Amino acid sequence: MNTDSFALRHIGPRRDDLQKMLDVVGADSMEQLIFETIPDDILLKESLTLDTAMSENEYLEHITELSTKNQIFKTYIGLGYNQSITPPVIQRNILENPGWYTAYTPYQAEIAQGRLEALLNFQTMVTDLTGMELANASLLDESTAAAEAMALLYAVRERDQKKNDVNKFFVSEDVLPQTLSLLKTRSVPMGIELVIGNHEEFDFDDSYFALLLQYPGKSGKVHDLTSFARKAKENQIKIAVAADILSLVKLEAPGHFGADVVVGTTQRFGIPLGYGGPHAAYFATKEEYKRSIPGRIIGVTKDANGNRALRMALQTREQHIKRDKATSNICTAQVLLAVMAGMYAVYHGPKGLEYIATKVHNTAATLAETLE
Repeated sequence: MNTDSFALRHIGPRRDDLQKMLDVVGADSMEQLIFETIPDDILLKESLTLDTAMSENEYLEHITELSTKNQIFKTYIGLGYNQSITPPVIQRNILENPGWYTAYTPYQAEIAQGRLEALLNFQTMVTDLTGMELANASLLDESTAAAEAMALLYAVRERDQKKNDVNKFFVSEDVLPQTLSLLKTRSVPMGIELVIGNHEEFDFDDSYFALLLQYPGKSGKVHDLTSFARKAKENQIKIAVAADILSLVKLEAPGHFGADVVVGTTQRFGIPLGYGGPHAAYFATKEEYKRSIPGRIIGVTKDANGNRALRMALQTREQHIKRDKATSNICTAQVLLAVMAGMYAVYHGPKGLEYIATKVHNTAATLAETLE
């Protein structure tokens, strides 16, 4: 084994290596390179004023003392984020288990059947609650999933829509603000025109290829979308729904009233808030769009002996094969959180989820009545 090459690869450049690189870029020193590349208005010219260094124990005592000064308040901001209880059995055996939290993409299916089974469970949970035919194994967050839904529906436009360059995407004004922000970012390079408004006043004209509705909306309103969805279908306008997954325990599944794509976050299923993340999003759609769906999909197959086995399906969509022609840049995503969310549903079961959803609804209704 050539240990010299290993050291060069992994320990970093030596002084003569640095000098060779400086010679190539025409700089005399690292300091000169820094001054010539970093804008003057953000370059710190004075030394940092730092406190005296502490030992590990001293630092732990210091931050413990600081924490006693914290004032903890309840937050009612919401907007897609909710305090959730993580069952201790899931916290200890999944969240805090390195067998789960250090694992990477299961490219070698033969040694990852347990993780694949857990992700298949997540996908099954999502399809059951959304009423859709197919779900992937999670995405980054609800905003990303909504942007991916827009991209998918743009890619699968009807032939005449592509021919006539139909590029309008309607977004309900009741959509979460963080979702709307990312849609604005993604739509520009794709040449998609976002139109934001009240879905009850939508005119269903043929300049739109799809639309996005929030279910329930950020205002808390729940609309019966059955007739709206039927009218959209009559006008060749596809429907994406961003749905609160816990609410789907009680509400009509979007797939039942005609949604083409359903997205959302699974944070409510036992995932800590974590100052905004990470949380696993879900993405569910129809079988006919399976070759355009973003992210991993876990499928059921047979091994060489004819036994049931699991593996990642339809990988030719993904960037490790298709590179720049992939359907999306989404890869490993939030597998740990997806496993937790799926196991949360298993832990509580259908009756347990029904109880939690009913309690949340009743508590919210009581609060609303009290405030009135």
